[in-house]
Amino acid sequence: MQDLDSRDVKYLTGVGPARAALLASELEVRTLSDLLYTFPFKYIDRSRLFHINEVDGAMPYIQLKGQIRSFEMRGEGPRKRLVAYFSDGTGVAELVWFQGAKFIVDRYRPGVEYVVFGKPSMYQGKVNISHPEIDPEDKLNLADMGLQPYYNTTERMKRAGLNSAALRKLVENLLSLIVEPLPETLPQWLIDREHLMSLTQALKAIHQPHDAMELRLAQARLKYEELFYVQLNLARYQSDRLRRFKGFVFSRIGEKFNTFYSTGLPFSLTDAQKRVLREIRSDMGSGRQMNRLLQGDVGSGKTMVALMSMLMAIDNGYQACIMAPTEILSEQHFANISNYLDGLGLRVELLTGSIKGKRRQSILEGLADGSVNILVSTHAVLEDPVQFFRLGLVVIDEQHRFGVAQRARLWRKSDTPPHVLVMTATPIPRTLAMTLYGDLDVSVIDQLPPGRKPIRTSHHYSENLTGVFAFLDCELAAGRQAYIVYPLIEESEKIDLKNLQEGYAFICERFPQYAVSKVHGKLKPAEKDAEMQRFKRGETRIMVATTVIEVGVDVPNASIMMIEDAHRFGLSQLHQLRGRVGRGAEQSYCMLVTPGKISDDTRRRIEIMTATCDGFEIAEADLKLRGPGDLEGTQQSGIAFDLRLASLARDGQLIEHVRHVAREIIDTDPTLSDQQNIMFARVLSRLKKSPIDWSSIS
Repeated sequence: MQDLDSRDVKYLTGVGPARAALLASELEVRTLSDLLYTFPFKYIDRSRLFHINEVDGAMPYIQLKGQIRSFEMRGEGPRKRLVAYFSDGTGVAELVWFQGAKFIVDRYRPGVEYVVFGKPSMYQGKVNISHPEIDPEDKLNLADMGLQPYYNTTERMKRAGLNSAALRKLVENLLSLIVEPLPETLPQWLIDREHLMSLTQALKAIHQPHDAMELRLAQARLKYEELFYVQLNLARYQSDRLRRFKGFVFSRIGEKFNTFYSTGLPFSLTDAQKRVLREIRSDMGSGRQMNRLLQGDVGSGKTMVALMSMLMAIDNGYQACIMAPTEILSEQHFANISNYLDGLGLRVELLTGSIKGKRRQSILEGLADGSVNILVSTHAVLEDPVQFFRLGLVVIDEQHRFGVAQRARLWRKSDTPPHVLVMTATPIPRTLAMTLYGDLDVSVIDQLPPGRKPIRTSHHYSENLTGVFAFLDCELAAGRQAYIVYPLIEESEKIDLKNLQEGYAFICERFPQYAVSKVHGKLKPAEKDAEMQRFKRGETRIMVATTVIEVGVDVPNASIMMIEDAHRFGLSQLHQLRGRVGRGAEQSYCMLVTPGKISDDTRRRIEIMTATCDGFEIAEADLKLRGPGDLEGTQQSGIAFDLRLASLARDGQLIEHVRHVAREIIDTDPTLSDQQNIMFARVLSRLKKSPIDWSSIS
């Protein structure tokens, strides 16, 4: 019985072939183990009874004990419904059914004592419960019911009779078969040290908790285990990479770096930039391959740090490459780097898909013979004809835009893997970073360059934008430029949002004295680039755009970002869009426009945006509001894990603790071959989802 992984769920009492097929297609439950690890998503305390006179519509679920006084049919057509008047002596509640009236009237009798369970609402001042669960009072022992688990199901399952109650019964049938302890997945020394429940106790208690304390202990054990193995896997990967991959040794800071630092820096480095440069220099001089994530808010100076890191590579006789996700961003990097390095005698080239013919051939030859010092590129650098003479450092900007397999191809450009610096302008909360990027060292630039003024962010309602447009008039008259962002290109019949085509026509009419650019993702690259360049040169004063401008537009004269239908954007995206302004010396403004009626979640997002410009604070709030799966740029195919119970938003302290424990184990036994650690290796082997070891790729 104990080999749950290999036993087909269809042989469990109450399942059979039809239900087994449904469980497999809807919940990916195929074995008894799959069912056992399908955890409830909530629990309702069935031991407590409420009085009708203390119930309000905000309560999630309630339980009442009393009698049905009478039945009544109300309404006509689709609104026809059966109403039972239920009393417990303190008041009357209305129980409502929209179908199955005959069954209800035949089954339940006035004057009999019943226990009613359901979600209350208030209708015309009365407590109302739709389709409640009803049981005769003498059939229930409420004291023993305790916390009742509820399981996620789909509409297809419910139509086939597999609702939460049916799943609960199947799990009960499974638990009744477990008469001996299940094989442990953590060694006893760790269970004892961490004061954890046994696996068997935890799995039983999470499905059938006697009380809240037992449930907490069960959750603690199971959360510990899944987070521990994620962190142990990452710690093992990192340890293995450090052992296997030796890096180029950049032993000196030379002429190019020192000349640029002395005469070429356009502004003084912040203390945070200096700290990160020291970390990078230490890595690249250590003899091990650097694999570092550089986090920094919009405008914090990540590119300058990357450029100075590339100069370290050049001073030590190596080439460097910076890879960006779009042609626009790569062209911007190329222009900035070329400008910064003017006069240093270095050859900087740009390679994108649109560069053809003799120019492309010249660049390829320069890379192969070493005369090209720095290459700025898109994914075009991954193509086989692109070969380097001596590639020592790869910088990957907005790294979430590149898949792991794509990045792995860069390694084939050099016999010894180059040092890797990956950058992101989407700040990642600490607990998320240490889980998603646990095999990378993390550097953070948490200061903005001096002279940057915080962007003033305000919230406005679309029903009254008179003041907003008057303010735009003033800023434009003072010589500034403005972005106006819409979430859609064309009108959608399904979604009532301001669309870019209509918005463009309105802005042209409202501001006839100014030229207006229009940019969106359906434009050809050359058209898009032409419009962006016109705006950058100041030939157009207003840019009407979709989120295509989120990355890669740097116009210091633009001081206004107006975001229409801001309620349709996540916090991370709003923050990225806001970062397009505030790049010059003038005060900049971000105006978030929503309808007057918005949800509570939207209101919280808008309040966060207007309260702070700190990207890390915003990222923490985004994690708590939406969970890690929704955060822009955090889905990485190279780190595959499925958290059934733990939460990256809520369990930060536990993540830090298990990370420390995992690293402690790997530091003393990197191969997990000691007798007390053999179980870890066995479980990791079973959990491994892919035969490809992507762990050594950034």
